[in-house]
Amino acid sequence: MYELAIIAIGIALVFDFVNGFNDAANSVATVIGTRVLKPLHAVLLSAAANFVGPFVFGVAVATTIATGIVNPDDITVYMIIGGLAGAISWSAICTMLGLPISNSHSLIGGIMGAGIAGLGFEKLVFDGLFKVLIGIIASPMGGMIIGLLFAGAIITFFAKRHPRTVNKTFGRLQLISSAWFALTHGANDGQKVMGIIVLILFAEGLITEIEVPLWVILAAASAIGLGTFFGGHKVIRTLGFRIVRLKPYQGFAAETGGGIILAIFAILGIPASTTHAITGSIIGAGAVRRKFAVRWNVGRQIVFAWMITIPGSAGIAYLSTIIINFFV
Repeated sequence: MYELAIIAIGIALVFDFVNGFNDAANSVATVIGTRVLKPLHAVLLSAAANFVGPFVFGVAVATTIATGIVNPDDITVYMIIGGLAGAISWSAICTMLGLPISNSHSLIGGIMGAGIAGLGFEKLVFDGLFKVLIGIIASPMGGMIIGLLFAGAIITFFAKRHPRTVNKTFGRLQLISSAWFALTHGANDGQKVMGIIVLILFAEGLITEIEVPLWVILAAASAIGLGTFFGGHKVIRTLGFRIVRLKPYQGFAAETGGGIILAIFAILGIPASTTHAITGSIIGAGAVRRKFAVRWNVGRQIVFAWMITIPGSAGIAYLSTIIINFFV
């Protein structure tokens, strides 16, 4: 019994590492794209903030993941392993292709696909999935609006200042905004694997209530921090350079806006997509001067990747769970 739980927890932490690896771009792309920090310094800052994030904002998102996708009383460790197989496979494929997909939705899709394979549609928790839907819609739109408003306010307030002065000022402020976004990224994405580990412990009877032990927080925070440090450089290039060329004030607006969205969602227990939030913020901040500054064709490719993430990871997880159940 313990051996199976250990294997499943190990797989969950691998996903957490892959999550940090792919989502490193979300935390550091803008500060690298504006050339405020070198990549190594940026990922070091981001990794540290990602580790701290889950300790600052609580574990409401972890609880949503543990109880809000599939009924925890019915799920088995084999289904969780099948779900993780779908999530890891999908995230790895998209990372290699340089697509900044939502690892959150890969995980949610994976657990959904495994739950459907093992239990059927009726065991899905639709109230929890409604929270996920809110996150899908609100995180990119909210990020875009806040990024646009922040960048517009900065332009208005600093209209008479010399561009070099503005760039220097917000270059320094980006150190704070980048750390802020990484902190909220860790607070939201770092909690998702905590929820999965809690599910594993509950399914194996190692805990009797849905609660997050301290060692689970430490393990998940460490895995996502290490993944962030080693970073996904193809995805960093997509977010930092291919969508729009950002000025430091735009990078500050994007990181601040995206972080606000993630902080709100972390407190409310909504498993938001950090990729959606920061990409929306980057587009909003980049479009503040003129809409043609944004490479909308790249944005469309990213939106397409988002649209197929949940069905893609769910499909792989469904097949994985069927195969696993065949042998056990």
